[in-house]
Amino acid sequence: MFNRSKAQAIALLAAVFVLGGAAGWGVDTWLRHDSRPHGPDAFVSYLTKELGLDSAQRDSVRAVLDRHHPQMDTIWRDVHARVDSLRHVMRAEIFTHLTEPQRKKYLQLVAEQAHQRGDSAADTTHGGRH
Repeated sequence: MFNRSKAQAIALLAAVFVLGGAAGWGVDTWLRHDSRPHGPDAFVSYLTKELGLDSAQRDSVRAVLDRHHPQMDTIWRDVHARVDSLRHVMRAEIFTHLTEPQRKKYLQLVAEQAHQRGDSAADTTHGGRH
């Protein structure tokens, strides 16, 4: 049976999904379209400007960033792979609920999003299903 608590749980999950997607999109957009330089050099420069780091401190901060860079890369790769996997599943599920004209438009929207993200390998067939 579909009772009120299940409906509330589904509504909450949908709200969390929408908010999470919006937050992810916002962060992704900010990271990809931000004209400021990125990376360790930019971060060291930022800290130098904001905190007045001297030469020795800059070198120490750079060493910390260099030392942990492989760990950060591993974590980011894992997170991105997990997000991409979930995005793939969600697209496939959404695809099943659309009419044929909606599916065609949806595939176009997915392709546009992939292009905006610079993801040339995005699977846009059948809503992202294999």
